[in-house]
Amino acid sequence: MTRTTLAAFVLVGALGLTACSGSDSSDAGSGSDGVSSSATPYLPVPDGVELTPPGSQLSVGDSAVVAYHPRQDDVAALDIQVTSLEKAPIKAFSAWQLTDAQKKSNPYYVRATIENVGDTDLGGRAVPLYVVNDDNVLLEPTPFASSFEPCPSTPFPEKFGPGKKAQVCLVYLAPEHGKLEAVSFRPEETFNPITWTGEVEPYQPPKPSKSPKPTKPTNSKKPKQQ
Repeated sequence: MTRTTLAAFVLVGALGLTACSGSDSSDAGSGSDGVSSSATPYLPVPDGVELTPPGSQLSVGDSAVVAYHPRQDDVAALDIQVTSLEKAPIKAFSAWQLTDAQKKSNPYYVRATIENVGDTDLGGRAVPLYVVNDDNVLLEPTPFASSFEPCPSTPFPEKFGPGKKAQVCLVYLAPEHGKLEAVSFRPEETFNPITWTGEVEPYQPPKPSKSPKPTKPTNSKKPKQQ
C-alpha cells in the first residue's frame, strides 16, 4: 500500500490491490437489478438482516446490506446507499500543497447514506467504501487533517451505534488523470466485491443562501406622559 503525505492532509492510495469488477458473479437467485437476499450469510448478522450477495452489481441509488470485520472479533453490518458520483476540478485543492503527481490526479466525490444495522458501534471508524479506477485498481478515500467543506471525507461520527444513520461524502484521487469506474465494497482481498456504477456528474458548489431582506422599523410613537 502506498502512502503519500500532503502538507495539510494525508492521501492513502491502495495502489497494489487489484479489484475485481464483479463480472464473474452468478445470476442465480438474483432479481432484475442483480440484488437478492443471501440464503446463508457470509458473516453472522442480527436476525432480520439480509445480506446482499457478494459480487452484486448495483446502480447509483441502489442499497446494499453488507457485513465485515472492523476488528478481528467484531462483525459490523451496514445498509449502504450510494447516492451520487461527482467529478471535482483539481483547483478545488488549490489551498493544499500538492505534489506534481497529485496535480495530475482526477478528484472524485462519492456521497452515500449509511445506516448501522448491526450490533457493533462503529464510532470513529473508517467508512468501508473504495473506488475502482480505469486501470482496475482499488483506491482508498482521502482523509483530511482539517476541514474540507465541499466533501469532508471523514470517518463515521464518534457515536455510530446500532440504528444510527449518517450521510457521508468521501474524496478519491485517481492518479494520472484516471477515471472512476465503480464504487466498491471489498473489505478483504478474497471478497467478491459489491459494486455501484452510474453517471459521474460534475461537482456543483451549493448556491449561497439569500440573506433575508432587512425589515423596516415601525414608527412607534411613545405614549404621552400624563
